[in-house]
Amino acid sequence: MSAKSPPSCLAVPVVLLAFCLVGPTAHADDIERGRYLVEALTACDNCHTPRGPAGYDLSSRWSGGAQTFSDKSYVVRGPNISPDRETGVGAWTDEELRAAIVDGVGRDGRLAPVMPSDSYKPLTARDLDAIIAFLRSATPIHAPLQSPQQRSGEWTPRLMPGAAATFDEASLADKNTRGLYVASLARCLSCHSEEIDGAPDYQSRLGAGGKTFRNAAGVVVASNITSHSVKGVGAWSDDDLKRAITHGVARDGALLKPPMSTLSKAHFSKMSPEDLDALVAWLRTIPPKE
Repeated sequence: MSAKSPPSCLAVPVVLLAFCLVGPTAHADDIERGRYLVEALTACDNCHTPRGPAGYDLSSRWSGGAQTFSDKSYVVRGPNISPDRETGVGAWTDEELRAAIVDGVGRDGRLAPVMPSDSYKPLTARDLDAIIAFLRSATPIHAPLQSPQQRSGEWTPRLMPGAAATFDEASLADKNTRGLYVASLARCLSCHSEEIDGAPDYQSRLGAGGKTFRNAAGVVVASNITSHSVKGVGAWSDDDLKRAITHGVARDGALLKPPMSTLSKAHFSKMSPEDLDALVAWLRTIPPKE
C-alpha cells in the first residue's frame, strides 16, 4: 500500500477492524431506528417543535412547542430538547435523558405529567438509546425556555397494564406483545381511556373513550376503541382500523378530528406495516366496553 493510499480495514489492528466493520453502520442504524420511533410512534414533535401554517416548523425542530398544557398542578410548554448546550439538552448526559423520557424526572425534578413518560416505560434499552441518538443528531437551536413553566404538587404514575416496565427485545417477536408495545409508545390508550381525576382509568375503562380535548376543532371526545361491536370498533375490518390510524378517516368515510387527524397525518402514517398489523391485532384483544 502506497503512502497516499487510504487505510484499509484489513491493515489495521483487530479492535479497529471491528470499528471499521460495524461502528459507523451501527451508529447510523441507531439514528434511523430513533428517527422511526420518534416520527412514527412517540410523536415528540407534537409538544417540542413549533408549528407553522403547513404543520411543524422543522427549521426550528425541537426548539420548543407553542402549545400551553395546563391542569390543576401545572402550566407548561414543551421545552427545547435540541442538542443546544445552553438552552436545550446538549449538556445532559444520556442517563439524564433516559430519566426524563421514561421516568418523567428532569434535571430540576419531576416533570409535569403531560410528559407521557408512563407510556414510554416499555421502551427497550436499544430503542431508548436509539431515540437519544436521533435527538443528539439534530441541529442545535438556541431557544430559551418559554413561559409559562409552573409545576406544583405530586402526581401518581398511571401505568398501562402489561406495559409498566422495560420490554425485552426478543419479546417483540410475538405479534400481540409488539402490538401492546406500539400502542403504549403511540399513547393510544392514554387518549382512548376514560379519565378519573385527569388520569386514564386503565383498570375499568381501558379503551372505552371519553377523554375530552379542547382545540381548534372545538370540544372533541375520544372514541371507544374496544372490541364492542356497536359502541366500539368490533365490527370494523382491519382495513377500516388501519385507515383510521394512518389516514384519520373513520369507517363511514368521515374525517376524524384533532388530535387524531393531526397525529395520523404527521406520524402514524409512517408506521411500518409490521407495527400497524401488530397494533390492530392487539386492539382486537381489548375487552368490549360500552
